[in-house]
Amino acid sequence: MTSGLEAALAEASSPAWTQRVRSGRDLASFADVSEAAEALVGLLLDVEDTAVTRQTAEALTRVGTVAAIRLIALAVAEADNNQADWLQTGVHDALVGPGGVPDIAAVCGKLARDPEEAVRRGAADISAWAEDPRC
Repeated sequence: MTSGLEAALAEASSPAWTQRVRSGRDLASFADVSEAAEALVGLLLDVEDTAVTRQTAEALTRVGTVAAIRLIALAVAEADNNQADWLQTGVHDALVGPGGVPDIAAVCGKLARDPEEAVRRGAADISAWAEDPRC
């Protein structure tokens, strides 16, 4: 494991929301690493601060890989209404922000065939958010 990944994993459980936000951003590019994936889902469903949820969702959306979007889909399936709103806001921030974003609809199409029903459900929600410019 790289020292950057280890540091970001350590920050994921920090009591300081600012460190958890940084951890979400830093871990996003490691979405396909199981230890990082577990930490990222925890950050997406952060119960203490919505900024952590929002910025982790934005970072993962910007990465845009199947592994990254799959984590958001898992979180969406588990989220309460408030968390889901902030997950949606984070995805939207990435889609309307500066710089190109990967084709989220295409990634969600791949996730629609995921073996896990929760992932398929969450991907359907994300796909709808990506299609709605006002989301």
